[in-house]
Amino acid sequence: MKEKLVSVVLTYYKKKNFIQKTINSLLNQSYKNYELICVYDDNNLDELKFIEKQLSKIKRVKLIINKKNLGVAESRNQAIKYTKGKYIAFLDSDDLWKKNKLKDQLEIMEKNKLDITCTSYFIIDESNRKLGIRPVNEKISYNQISKKCDIGLSTVIIKSKIMKKFKFPNLKTQEDLGLWLSLLRAGYNFFPIKKSYSSWRKTKKSLSSNTFQKLKDAFKLFYFYENKNLIITIYSVVILSLNKFIKLKSAN
Repeated sequence: MKEKLVSVVLTYYKKKNFIQKTINSLLNQSYKNYELICVYDDNNLDELKFIEKQLSKIKRVKLIINKKNLGVAESRNQAIKYTKGKYIAFLDSDDLWKKNKLKDQLEIMEKNKLDITCTSYFIIDESNRKLGIRPVNEKISYNQISKKCDIGLSTVIIKSKIMKKFKFPNLKTQEDLGLWLSLLRAGYNFFPIKKSYSSWRKTKKSLSSNTFQKLKDAFKLFYFYENKNLIITIYSVVILSLNKFIKLKSAN
């Protein structure tokens, strides 16, 4: 496969304990033709020098420093404007990639002329201990992920020409689900890859520290962005929230 440039989008907000391992998992990729677009989304600049030191290890990198905290959705939208690759991959600042993640996933996409792929992923704790695995669904549909979304952000690779037509919705949480729903509603397909290439980190804040915010954003997502009526919106929020709670509880 002739190597295509991949733009890796990463946002940073108070993840100093994990970001070094995340950056190392990018540096260790067997596929080397990538650029990193990193958004420092913290109006407190205390950790900026540390981040700059980590990023200095990367050959092609652009650092965007937000003047104020914008949140992950708007920060990713800003980063996407600067991407130059044929593909865009997302990497959360506390997640990890396996060595052949980019290589294997891109080979599948190029060979089969796919627009969007996602994979299964491991669940790890704050000490990098493996807690379990989250298998990707064999068939991904709008109806299915609106009830239970198992698409891990750090597993997704999408063609840049498609991603630049869309935006993450302006939500503090549920923003990735909002993007997936928009893409599916527009007729784009997610191709699931069974093998796990990423690790999602379960932290103490993963459970219920912002439960109200998640419920609020889920309501906004279905009512305002997906234009559901009030009854369907409430039903969708309840089902999605229950499934997410069960998913987090099962990651032990």
